[in-house]
Amino acid sequence: TGLATGQRLVTIQEGPLYRTEGSHVTLWCKVSGYQGPAEQNFQWSIYLPSAPEREVQIVSTVDPSFPYAIYTQRVRGRGIFVERLQGDAVLLHITELQERDAGQYECHTPNTDERYFGSYSAKTDLSVIPDTLSASMAPQALTLMEGDAVQLTCEVSKSTAQHTHLSVGWYLLQGAGEHRAEEILTLSKDFVLKPGPSYEQRFLEGDVQLIKVGNTTYKLVIRGVKPADQGQLYCEATEWIEDPDKTWKDISRKQTERTSLAVVSQGRDLSVDIAATERSLSEGDTLQLSCVVRAPKSSSSRHFEVIWLLSDMEVARIDAHGVLIWEKGYKERAKLGQVRAFKPNNTVCVLTISEVGLEDKGTYQCSVSEMKTPGDLHSIQTNVSSGIQVNVKPIGSHTRLSVSTSTPRVTVGDALVLHCQVQGPPGPVSLRWWHLPPQQPGHRVLVATMEPDGTRSLGSAYQDGGARGSLRLEKESLGTFTLVIPSTLDEDDGGQYRCEATQWSRGRNWTGKGEAAVTVSSMGLSLHATLRSRAATVTYGQSFELFCQVDADYTLEGVPASVRWLFQPSPSTGPLHELVQVLPSGTVVWGRAQLHFQGKAQLSKADTSFRLHIHSALPAHEGTYQCEVEVWRRNILPLGQPAARTSSNAVGIKVMLPESNLQVATEDSSVEIASSNAAIECMIMFAQNNSQFAVTWYRLPLLADATPLQIVRASYSSIPEYGSEFSSAAQKSRFLSQRMSSNIFQLQILSADLGDEGRYYCVIEEWLWLVDGWYKVGEGTSGRTALKFKLPDRELRVERTNHSISAREGEEATLPCRLQGALLPGSRLSATWFQVKGSGRDSALLTLHHDGSLGYPQERLAGRLYLRRPSAGDCSLTLGSVERGDAGAYYCQLQEWQQQSDGKGWTLRALARSGYAQLATIPPESTVLSRICSSPPLLNFILYLPLVLILLLALAAFCWYCKFRK
Repeated sequence: TGLATGQRLVTIQEGPLYRTEGSHVTLWCKVSGYQGPAEQNFQWSIYLPSAPEREVQIVSTVDPSFPYAIYTQRVRGRGIFVERLQGDAVLLHITELQERDAGQYECHTPNTDERYFGSYSAKTDLSVIPDTLSASMAPQALTLMEGDAVQLTCEVSKSTAQHTHLSVGWYLLQGAGEHRAEEILTLSKDFVLKPGPSYEQRFLEGDVQLIKVGNTTYKLVIRGVKPADQGQLYCEATEWIEDPDKTWKDISRKQTERTSLAVVSQGRDLSVDIAATERSLSEGDTLQLSCVVRAPKSSSSRHFEVIWLLSDMEVARIDAHGVLIWEKGYKERAKLGQVRAFKPNNTVCVLTISEVGLEDKGTYQCSVSEMKTPGDLHSIQTNVSSGIQVNVKPIGSHTRLSVSTSTPRVTVGDALVLHCQVQGPPGPVSLRWWHLPPQQPGHRVLVATMEPDGTRSLGSAYQDGGARGSLRLEKESLGTFTLVIPSTLDEDDGGQYRCEATQWSRGRNWTGKGEAAVTVSSMGLSLHATLRSRAATVTYGQSFELFCQVDADYTLEGVPASVRWLFQPSPSTGPLHELVQVLPSGTVVWGRAQLHFQGKAQLSKADTSFRLHIHSALPAHEGTYQCEVEVWRRNILPLGQPAARTSSNAVGIKVMLPESNLQVATEDSSVEIASSNAAIECMIMFAQNNSQFAVTWYRLPLLADATPLQIVRASYSSIPEYGSEFSSAAQKSRFLSQRMSSNIFQLQILSADLGDEGRYYCVIEEWLWLVDGWYKVGEGTSGRTALKFKLPDRELRVERTNHSISAREGEEATLPCRLQGALLPGSRLSATWFQVKGSGRDSALLTLHHDGSLGYPQERLAGRLYLRRPSAGDCSLTLGSVERGDAGAYYCQLQEWQQQSDGKGWTLRALARSGYAQLATIPPESTVLSRICSSPPLLNFILYLPLVLILLLALAAFCWYCKFRK
């Protein structure tokens, strides 16, 4: 609804649909309103009830690798296929519907149009329901005279939960071409009786009837049978369900066993026909023979004696009076009820042998003698006979056992699927599966068993479900058993697998066995991933793709795998971060680097290649990409640790921004000032209308080549950021960046002095808003503007003597700078102290402006710098708490300023520079020795102390000597 002419429309069979397990199912799909070739392609997928959001691919008309692993074998074996009805219409066939086939089916048509317009897929629901229909009829061998009546009964039942109808029909098979069944009479699903073409007249005359008795019984009555009625008769029941499109669909069809009908024509000479319900039997089966005398219509008044013979030996006879006589070898069996003989009417004689043995095989004959007078053996009018060969085989001879596998060659971790087919007479079956390891000849390992009652057990080596998974031994259908080992451990799981089946029938059993060979190859752990891109450089807004190609020394089909995409934005600042990961289940997990990728990234997988498609590239997508791949062994749940992992090479993607047309004036110029303020201009010649601009101002010395100093940068949002040399409050207040108009930027220098002389230029950056932010697309550098002061003719007189000054660390040091002579009337003095740096650029320490304010270009020194008496012309600098790093050469620069006549500004009238003051720093006194050495009296005392001690000792010795003499 709502589709315009020429718009693609995919239509699928309307659901929900209900179909029985085991039936052949078709779903139609067609497309209209498309462009391109007349033959369109179709792809079928299913969404299972257990995972309604996950697409499971089934079959495609164009891609043989389209089916997922669970459907690959059925598609290859034509169990599932697509029939093309015409170029734009197909039928999906599922030849044997399974319970797991229930779900939502999607029919998709790949795009062949110039643009996406319309619907490209459609869905319908399919439910799989049990097949509960049954039809049965006891088999018989009937011989009737022409004109007799026949009545057959068929039991039909169903227990389907959905609302369904039944149709029951009777059919006749004649001759060898049993596929040419002729319809006799059918009760349709609409409860209407419909005769076959050959029985239409007899139905209208009431000679052919179908009568329903109760809920499940259907009787066929044919009056006045004819030779044309003889053959095999059977009943067929069909179950019907009404689909949403109001059409009725047969979902199950069952046929009964057959009844043999022989019709003897009237008017022929006496003859005998012998028939058996089954000519080939197994020990324990029941043999039923019918002997029919073909005689004129007046046969009811005639007398017949019947003799049964086996290989020309008499078994039993029934005389004309109906007396039964058994031969000696059959009397005991007759007493046990194992053999019976009787005449249901005058022209039919039946012989039944229950539980036949091998001795009961051979040629059976029915010999009929007609007697004019009952009991008068000499009054035989005629004698006719007929024979039939009956074969009795030992128990088990009808049973066949075959073993096969749908997985003859697998890789470690793959599943093994083995089938054991037991064909024979009905009866309970027990099963045993054995593994015959090739590395241990003669040894066998029990895998699993199934008892007749369905009880299953696993061998000791297979009871740990975590190793090989949960083994399954199932009875798929009558006589078909399937063993599934979900995951092979290693190569030792290869070799022969033997199925031993024991079947019981009529108190006897038969055992057969068969084997199937399986090869298990080692799953190598060699895994290699290669990442590539069709283009390493893309333009903003252009899409690009990255391909992660995985190579392994084993097939990756059906192997659980995950891919992790890593990304590091440019410029690289560390390790790569996770962008997105696709888990083996198909779940997509975004990582911390996904901010600019969600909604832009498309992930896909084809065979062993993973693809990352980025739509409309942004600058944020520029950087380094890498993929990491992990694989697990097949059919192991939960997955656990990966069997192998690898990382690809890194690939860099460059995103080119829109081309910038920015043009900046590049002509050099100069500005000469005599006053205290200066302005430097920077002009944009051409730029886009929607651009924003950032401007950065730099200064170079007038003559020397040196590294430019960044003064200030004003971002596109006008936020200033000062360079390290201009970050003090005094400098920030003097250097201001302003935008004067849409294309002119200006650097204002307030209270300029000679230290501000230099070459100034600006760098202008052009910024554009691109979807998710502002991006720099270009920049331009202006020409140099030389700032010079117009020096006055008059020169100040300043002391130019060079001084050498020593100061101990932690103490004060005074650096001299004195004006010699007087200032002009009304003029003011400004002074700036510099420290000479090895780089050739002197560093300003303190500035006294002509208005009396002090500025500290280096704020960290503000608390240590003092001027002595600037008002008296003494601008000496006192440096407090001297540090080791203060050592070096210093000088001061004095300037004389006079107010202009209009009173609006100040003009430089004179300037001068002092001589150099060389400051040397002395380490602080920190030891006793240093204190002694620095104190002459104490040092002299220590030097004469040994001499004093010697004199004292000599005096003491002399006193002791004198005392001793006394």
